[in-house]
Amino acid sequence: MHTVVVGTSGVTASDVLAVARGGARIELSAEAVAALAAAREIVDALAAKPDPVYGVSTGFGALATRHISQELRAQLQRNIVRSHAAGMGPRVEREVVRALMFLRLKTVCSGHTGVRPEVAQTMADVLNAGITPVVHEYGSLGCSGDLAPLSHCALTLMGEGDAEGPDGTVRPAGELLADHGIQPVELREKEGLALLNGTDGMLGMLVMALADLDTLYKSADITAALSMEALLGTDKVLAPELHAIRPHPGQGASAANMLAVLKDSGLTGHHQDDAPRVQDAYSVRCAPQVAGAGRDTLAHARLVAERELASAVDNPVVLPDGRVESNGNFHGAPVAYVLDFLAIAAADLGSIAERRTDRLLDKNRSHGLPPFLADDAGVDSGLMIAQYTQAALVSEMKRLAVPASADSIPSSAMQEDHVSMGWSAARKLRTAVDNLTRIIAVELYAATRGIELREGLTPAPASQAVIEAVRAAGVQGPGPDRFLAPDLAAADAFVRGGHLVAAVETVTGPLQ
Repeated sequence: MHTVVVGTSGVTASDVLAVARGGARIELSAEAVAALAAAREIVDALAAKPDPVYGVSTGFGALATRHISQELRAQLQRNIVRSHAAGMGPRVEREVVRALMFLRLKTVCSGHTGVRPEVAQTMADVLNAGITPVVHEYGSLGCSGDLAPLSHCALTLMGEGDAEGPDGTVRPAGELLADHGIQPVELREKEGLALLNGTDGMLGMLVMALADLDTLYKSADITAALSMEALLGTDKVLAPELHAIRPHPGQGASAANMLAVLKDSGLTGHHQDDAPRVQDAYSVRCAPQVAGAGRDTLAHARLVAERELASAVDNPVVLPDGRVESNGNFHGAPVAYVLDFLAIAAADLGSIAERRTDRLLDKNRSHGLPPFLADDAGVDSGLMIAQYTQAALVSEMKRLAVPASADSIPSSAMQEDHVSMGWSAARKLRTAVDNLTRIIAVELYAATRGIELREGLTPAPASQAVIEAVRAAGVQGPGPDRFLAPDLAAADAFVRGGHLVAAVETVTGPLQ
């Protein structure tokens, strides 16, 4: 099994994906263990002094003015975890919880939190055992960290609350720890606070969304190219010299991908045939510009994620010179903004894909295709309602594009008077990514059927490879009406699993 070693300098996106989705094992580096121990010595020294230090010998948030005596400090740390584990609503997905815990461990191992090495090792042990704390949908405002979600994780480390075992059964966390020989932690000064105070949930969801969207943007370039073929469009608009004079990197990459898919197509370039037209519609002609802008948004979001993955997010933090200083690094604004940006870009990509699908189904705009790509229009409805489903998904995408990060609700008696709502931005982006996958699947279904209905014309070799692969995956071709939902589900699985991109790349080589 793949092993991820956590040191003091952060982790990579591939590390997050390996742990969250691949079940990779985690080890702490010797460097991390030494840094943990050194920072803990600083916290222990401060805890022994009479002077109040936030998070070490005081209450939290609006209650930070109270000095806590030594005999109550262990109880203080337990209490912050218990009281903050106040989430509600449906359970969050296993991969999100694993990313959340792993990224908190990443910050703990930075040596800036003051957590003991044995606490960090317990976090790794829980992940390695396949134990997943029960975390709920609601409870984070994306400031002072993803508090409730992280608290439910910390509660599991204490042997309290509920968690899911490796067999998928939810049981009391204490029982699961005992089954795997893991001793519950007894939290000491600052440790409860350090386990709760990070942007780890929203960051984990950002990393996974970036991986998914990277595949989806390539998939959208492919389906746009297939639609261009089915509509007998012209690939002249994809010429590199046209995109060089507007040098947005994403636009150039999308155009190059479409051109690669369409190489040696016998369907493109028929504008002056029986139904002459000077230009294709915007949804066809401007596909690289729209998808390209989204790609550039991805690039910016990836840069923010890389910076956050290299960060130590906690409050207060332990500095190398021995100071323990309060800060505002837990504020989720940098991550929240790009999560919202990605939702906007995804909504627009879904919208333009739906417009191409609608054009394929409209006999007045499809340049010779049968109405709704039906076998016997009137008796058959063809893909009419598949486009309805796609339109419903696009409509929801537009609602999900409304920024969460523009909102703020003050909390903690106005001590935390401006929050990021980054967790909410991440949750809605996950839904948007799911919807975008389905939208692209519907376009794939319509475009491949449209190409097959162009009798006597030969599609590009890459397009033919897609048609053969998607038919082998259970997505049926033209013919009389049938139960459509299974075909759409198969098309969705084909796109979601990366099989669309893989089919094209067998002909084109790696896409950009």
